[in-house]
Amino acid sequence: MRKSDKRRSSSLLRIPARVPLKGLAATVALAVVATTGPATADGPGHGPGAAPTRQTEPGYAAEPGDGQGHEPGLEATPERAPTSEVSWLSFPGGVFAVDSLGHTVRYRACDGDTGRVADPAMRVAAGVASGAVVVGGTGYRYRVPLAGRSEGTLELIRQHRPPIELTGVVVTSPQPPTDPVAGAQLFPLSGQLARVVADASLNPAGVTVRDLSGRYGDQQIAVNGALRPKAASVIKLWILVELLRRVDCGQASLDDGVLVTPADVVGGTGQLQFETFPQVVTLRRLAQYLIKYSDNVAANVLITYLGGFAPVNALIDSMNQRSTILARRMLDSAAAQRGEENYTSPDDVVSLLGAVWDGELLTPASRDLMIGFMREQTLNTKIPAALPPGVPVAHKTGDLPDASHDVGYYLVPGTETAVAFLTAGPMATGDETVRRMARTVYDFLVTPTATNGSVEE
Repeated sequence: MRKSDKRRSSSLLRIPARVPLKGLAATVALAVVATTGPATADGPGHGPGAAPTRQTEPGYAAEPGDGQGHEPGLEATPERAPTSEVSWLSFPGGVFAVDSLGHTVRYRACDGDTGRVADPAMRVAAGVASGAVVVGGTGYRYRVPLAGRSEGTLELIRQHRPPIELTGVVVTSPQPPTDPVAGAQLFPLSGQLARVVADASLNPAGVTVRDLSGRYGDQQIAVNGALRPKAASVIKLWILVELLRRVDCGQASLDDGVLVTPADVVGGTGQLQFETFPQVVTLRRLAQYLIKYSDNVAANVLITYLGGFAPVNALIDSMNQRSTILARRMLDSAAAQRGEENYTSPDDVVSLLGAVWDGELLTPASRDLMIGFMREQTLNTKIPAALPPGVPVAHKTGDLPDASHDVGYYLVPGTETAVAFLTAGPMATGDETVRRMARTVYDFLVTPTATNGSVEE
C-alpha cells in the first residue's frame, strides 16, 4: 500500500479531547434518519444530468497571481487545510461518517451498521466535529476533523466491556493535496479539459482527475465534477466494493458458490448469459465477470446476494457520496420507466477510486484484486483506444443510449492517476468526448512537469 500503512492505525489511543458522557446513555435524543442513503433516485432537486448546487473547486492551492494582496517582504499567513461539511473517518474494518451541516453520523463496520443517526448536540468548532451518540446500547464518542488527511478518533463504549478506541485518516471529497505547490502544476490541465467539455455541444460532460503518485502533490481537479448523469455500468464498481468489503470482514469467501437460474439471465453486456443454467457460480467469477465483461447477469445476481439495493446504498452513504445511488437492476426497463434509475458523478467516482487506492476501504489483497479485474476490462473502445498501445490502465466503462462513461486508473509508473470521464446525451458522440478527455489527460501526464507549469491558459 502506498500511504495508508503509514497513515492508518488500529492502535488503541486515548482521545485527546473527550466529549462528556453526560446523557450518553439516554437514547431518546437520537433519531435514525436513514439506513440506505438517498431516499429517491434523483434526490431533492437533482434531476438527470443536473449538477448539485455545491461545485468542486479545481484545487485547493492558490494559483500564481491570485490577487490575495500579500505585501512584499511579509510572510503570507499560513492557510488552514480546507474543510468540508461531510467527512468520514477510515479505520481498519470500517468507517465513521459525519455530516456537520445536517448533524448526523453513521458507523458502518464489520460488526454492524447504525444507519444514519442524528446528533443534535454535535459540536463543530475550529474545523472539528465532535460528539457522542448511543445506538443499540453502544456509545460512539468521536472527534473528527473536517479536513481530509487529518487524524480522527472514535471510541466505542459497550456495557460490561472495555472501551475500544480507534484512530484513522479522515477522508473528504476532494481530499486536500499533500503538497499544494506541486499540486498547482496540475491546474493547467483543468483549462485544457474545459475546452474539450465546451466543444462537446451534444454531450454534457464532466471530468474529475486525482493524482495518486505524489508527482502533483495528490492534487484533484475537476470540470463539471458534480455532473449527475445516469451511472450505467459504472455503478458496478460500488457493487464490487461492497462484496469485497464483506470478504475482508470474513462474512463471505470468494470461493462461495451462488445458484444462478434461468430467471437471472438478462441480455446486454456479459458472458454468463451464454452459459447453461441452473448452475452454481463462485463469487470470484461473478466479481471478475462483473468488471471484466461488465456482466449484467453477474451484477443482478450479486445485488440479490448482497441483500438488494440497501447495502450498496449504505456503502455509498457511509462515504457521503450524495450524487450516487443504486435504484434498479441492470436492464430493468420497467423500473427505468417508473423513474427508478442509477446515478453518479465524476467527483463521487474519483472519491471511491481514491479511497480504494489509498487503502481506506479494502485490504491490500482486495484492493489489488479489484484493480486486477479492472485491468482485464474487455470493453476498450474509450480510454484505451485514446492512448498509445500498451499504456497500462485499469478501468470500467458505462454505456446507455443517453450516456457514455469510462473511469479508472492510469497506471504509468510514477504518474498513477484516478480519472472519471462521464457524459450524458447521444452515446456515439459521448464516446468521442470521453476519448478526447482521456487523451488530454494522458498528454498532460507524459509532458515534463516544468512545461506543464508554464502552459498559458
